[in-house]
Amino acid sequence: MIISASYRTDIPAFYGDWFMARLAAGLCRPVNPWNRQPYDVPLMPDNLDGFVFWTRHLRPFMGRLEEVAAVAPFYVHYTVTAYPRALEQRVVEPARATNDLHDLAAAFGPRAAVWRYDPILLTSLTPPDWHVATFTRLAAELSGTVDEVVLSFAHLYRKTRRNLDAAARDTGFTWEDPPAATKKDLAHRLIGIATAHGMRATFCSQPEFLVSGAGEARCIDAIRLSDIAGRRITAPRAGNRPDCRCDRSRDIGAYDTCPHGCVYCYAVASPAAARRRHKAHDPAAAALGEVHEEVRS
Repeated sequence: MIISASYRTDIPAFYGDWFMARLAAGLCRPVNPWNRQPYDVPLMPDNLDGFVFWTRHLRPFMGRLEEVAAVAPFYVHYTVTAYPRALEQRVVEPARATNDLHDLAAAFGPRAAVWRYDPILLTSLTPPDWHVATFTRLAAELSGTVDEVVLSFAHLYRKTRRNLDAAARDTGFTWEDPPAATKKDLAHRLIGIATAHGMRATFCSQPEFLVSGAGEARCIDAIRLSDIAGRRITAPRAGNRPDCRCDRSRDIGAYDTCPHGCVYCYAVASPAAARRRHKAHDPAAAALGEVHEEVRS
């Protein structure tokens, strides 16, 4: 079994103690976000093929990675976009994030590090030329450190639009969902920059933006884990939405628990509520996001 930790929240940044406690216990009990029913996920070495971590700030978890690697192979999706604070309120500075990626690759090899430049959001603060300039700078800093950069344009769900509208009113920017032609032109430019810096550009669940030189992302990737482990790891293809090319995994995170404050985040309906849940969470609970008994009562 491949464990995703987690596209629903940032476990390395905020819930490392919880994760290590669950790893020691050999079990966690996530709650299905749709029917609210808990389910057991075994975390014993015999049940594990590998871990896929998702983060915007790896440093708090970096010291635990040797212990994780002793249990099962892993790699890290590290999102670095360098957006203005109006869009990313509490995200670590880009230079610190790229330093983390350098350290991760130096310690565990370049296959252990995947850069995510997503979601691509078009606003008055981040027009296409801003993305080209920023992506060029970040790609230069990460050249030779990562072998893949995952791209995607923002999925503008109802809660995403609501949070974007609120932030736009508060800070005075505007945002748009531009036509496909604008996105394809920007995709073409970013793919060329990635290629020039020695990394493969892939698009996550958006094949309509694939142009020459890019591929479809497999965010949960048994082949990458196999390369890291030095042995064959297999998993059936089991994407969680149309056009998803991921291999099968179990995600152990929880929505509405990440306090980074990214106004475009699909996993957080209320940034304020997510901050409260993080502050009150119980690191000893079987499910991420469970609160202390004294808070619950």
